[in-house]
Amino acid sequence: MSTTASDPLAALVSLPGVPDAVDSVRKAVDRVYGHRVMRRRSNEVTAEAALRGSRGSAALAGADWSLEEVRRRTDFSGEDEARTVGAALRLTAEAGQLLSIWRQSPLRVLARLHLVAAGGATPDDAVGRPRLAGEIVDEPLIEAPLPGAEEVAGRLEGLSRLIIAGGSAPALVTAAVVHGELLALRPFVSHNGLVARTAERIVLIGSGLDPKSICPAEVGHAEQGRAAYVAAFEGYTAGTPEGMAAWITHCGRSIELGVRESTAVCEALQRGAA
Repeated sequence: MSTTASDPLAALVSLPGVPDAVDSVRKAVDRVYGHRVMRRRSNEVTAEAALRGSRGSAALAGADWSLEEVRRRTDFSGEDEARTVGAALRLTAEAGQLLSIWRQSPLRVLARLHLVAAGGATPDDAVGRPRLAGEIVDEPLIEAPLPGAEEVAGRLEGLSRLIIAGGSAPALVTAAVVHGELLALRPFVSHNGLVARTAERIVLIGSGLDPKSICPAEVGHAEQGRAAYVAAFEGYTAGTPEGMAAWITHCGRSIELGVRESTAVCEALQRGAA
């Protein structure tokens, strides 16, 4: 990844296609926030976006349930898919509670997210900490080479410093890098994809781009499909300008699709149909 000393993400902003993606995302988000329903029923839109985002993230982790099934179920114990959906729902609920900590101590937030996601399904001594050398990672979908534990620790520290320092990069770029880096590292023994997508959500909320959390990128990632998600992520791991641009624009399109979903929710609420 090309960087500058003063702002490590600055070089990514000018990659081909990225300025247009940033502009398109900003306009889409502004449109949904300007919807008349948001003036009086934004809490309902937020709740529905959380549910749909959780469903999308779980689908990418191998539990592709219908929205109706997610809405109907109350017990998420038992089989693997149910636990995955439950983990996604818990993470989405937790994300908004961690914003104040994220900019000061992102590694604490990531540890908390893994604890919430694991929900007792991972051995206690492996919960909430980066994996150790030799530990097996259970991560569906992502088959990229797994960095060693020492590299993981170093790159997590680098990511933490990047988040704490802030910078001038648009929220889309920062969120895409956080998401991609956590997927690449898979720092925990389980639930890394769910945690990475929740971290993306936290960046989008905390940056002020989506303060009410009504633009669920997870919906868009799922809608574009697992194959497209993996292909775009391979661009991130390649680290080339073209690959990084492809990943960032994929994340931007995912946010726009999340906006489209929430716009439909607004329209349904306006008609009294939701």
